[in-house]
Amino acid sequence: MRIQVLPPQLANQIAAGEVVERPASVVKELVENSLDAGATRIDIDIEKGGAKLIRIRDNGCGIDKDELAMALARHATSKITTLDDLEAIISLGFRGEALASISSVSRLILTSRTETQSEAWQAYAEGRDQTVTVKPAAHPVGTTLEVLDLFYNTPARRKFMRTEKTEFTHIDEVIRRIALARFDVAISLSHNGKLVRQYRGVSDNTQRERRVAAICGTAFMTHALTIEWQHGELSLRGWVADPVGSKALPELQYCYVNGRMMRDRLINHAIRQAYQDKLGDQHQPAYVLYLEIDPHQVDVNVHPAKHEVRFHQSRLVHDFIYQGVVSVLQESGAETLPEMSQAPAERWQPENRPAAGGNHFSVPAPAVTSHSVPAGNGGGGSSWQRQEPGYQKREGAVYQQLLNTPAVKHSEEPRQMTPAKKEVQPAPLPGHVHSFGRVLTVVQEQYALVDGAAGVALMSLAVAERWLKQMQLEPGEEGLKPQPLLIPIRLKLEKTESEAGKRHGALLSQMGIDLLFDAHHVMLRAVPLPLRQQNLQNLIPEMLGYLARQQDVSASQTAQWLARQSVSEHQHWNHSQAITLLAEVERLCPQLVKSPPSGLLQYIDIETAMNALKHE
Repeated sequence: MRIQVLPPQLANQIAAGEVVERPASVVKELVENSLDAGATRIDIDIEKGGAKLIRIRDNGCGIDKDELAMALARHATSKITTLDDLEAIISLGFRGEALASISSVSRLILTSRTETQSEAWQAYAEGRDQTVTVKPAAHPVGTTLEVLDLFYNTPARRKFMRTEKTEFTHIDEVIRRIALARFDVAISLSHNGKLVRQYRGVSDNTQRERRVAAICGTAFMTHALTIEWQHGELSLRGWVADPVGSKALPELQYCYVNGRMMRDRLINHAIRQAYQDKLGDQHQPAYVLYLEIDPHQVDVNVHPAKHEVRFHQSRLVHDFIYQGVVSVLQESGAETLPEMSQAPAERWQPENRPAAGGNHFSVPAPAVTSHSVPAGNGGGGSSWQRQEPGYQKREGAVYQQLLNTPAVKHSEEPRQMTPAKKEVQPAPLPGHVHSFGRVLTVVQEQYALVDGAAGVALMSLAVAERWLKQMQLEPGEEGLKPQPLLIPIRLKLEKTESEAGKRHGALLSQMGIDLLFDAHHVMLRAVPLPLRQQNLQNLIPEMLGYLARQQDVSASQTAQWLARQSVSEHQHWNHSQAITLLAEVERLCPQLVKSPPSGLLQYIDIETAMNALKHE
């Protein structure tokens, strides 16, 4: 797309802002221009913290000679042309103000060459008159921008610049953030002729993790938990540190929306809320996260410095991020960070399901003999405590109980270990009583094929999820804890629905649903955690309609109704999701294992199938 001056009606729709705040903001704008130009290598040279020189060289597509002077004009850009482009921005820059603003407070030299040109051309602009001179130059395909003597003609602003070291620190942080956003681009940063940073372009996951470790430190990657979370056109990937790592890595927070660096309050709130019961209020989570969303669903034209965005479905995005981070923390068994004055907090750990392999803790450990201990191991049976860094008092007690469990006696006479006679193994401990069995596979993305003690069976995963959701929605004696919505939802109700909501106010409060009624509307302010991912605009009015049709309804009946509405019968399940679901059902609903309800489990007659395969 050619560079052109935006029409006034389009330029007036752009949230304009002064981009030249300090040298780091200049570097950010120019490097983003290089990325938009398709550069795979960017070299940055800084002198005197950026006050004397900022030079950005790239191997991008370059700028045509006829467009060099236009590139320095205000509201001149090749990235958008119409209002429709402004509603779905996919480039980092779009305002057409950067070069004009920078050249107005510095001596700017723009040198560029395209593949179709045999020689490069250079444009020179200085001061507020914006007079541009174009002349031939020597340069490979790509662009070099030199910003000399920043703020030379605005001494008041130059006076407010910090020390050379401080300004370069800000530049270094900008490059770190960009290097985390574009793993495929090689970036080098030099200060006063000395190479300070060099990030090589990488492609595979191992190399990406190495770059993250180089930027964020090996301590972050040691505690990092990988996120891969998807819902429709929403995608969240990256890394979050476990609570212990987050405590040791304060203020390490990098977030990107469609590749754009962000400091968005909604995103930060969602991540912070996911860590709320694990970090407390005195610590901040550490993370490097990438959110991908349909460009039509996000407005990046709301902040002069482009640090914030506005989502069209903000609650959906907030809850999507929240649930993604919560899920990875739960799957990893991340511990709650203990208070400094308290003992380490115990955490629940899922039982070792058969699907994950044999439960070696269910069998008493064999006696340790002197010749079975390696020479360098220090001897004794307590070496496992030193080898296991995550040792907990509770785990130690369980292990000790296993060691002290007596073997089953097979005769009154002492056993003699002889090669001719095998030792009879002691009976296993009842380590995992309530289990459906091992998940073999998922059939038609709807049913889990499980191999349990009673045989092979098909399990309906939708029904299992419904029973789990119902158990999660049972308020119990203390009631469900309401989770405040970031943005309350205003709903219009029928008269009967509104009256039912007021009549069953105590029940709704017990279910963790916070409603504020007025004449014809209701404000939904909080829901329990199991309902956070639901379409509340439809669910809440339907629930109030259900309550209006009931003469007398209990919390259990309401939980059952909500569970049926909350579970999608058309969800596509994979093997990992099936294992996770069964683990939760076995933990929260052990009664279903003992007596499965109708519609949940159907056993398969393996004997008949085997007989049919036998040859006479």
